[in-house]
Amino acid sequence: MSPDSVVPGSVRPAAEVNEQIRALWMRAGGSLSAQERAEYELLVVEWAAAIRADVIEAA
Repeated sequence: MSPDSVVPGSVRPAAEVNEQIRALWMRAGGSLSAQERAEYELLVVEWAAAIRADVIEAA
């Protein structure tokens, strides 16, 4: 998923995505497998999109 493919209005709140990222790290015990790394990368892209949406909304 690229950041440009996110549809406006469809982004989960950054705090929700951040909580999912934290849960992933807790489950992984601090060391991500290849599959977990891929999930983490998607979550980070989603989190960044949510942050951008918050900034745009605040402006």
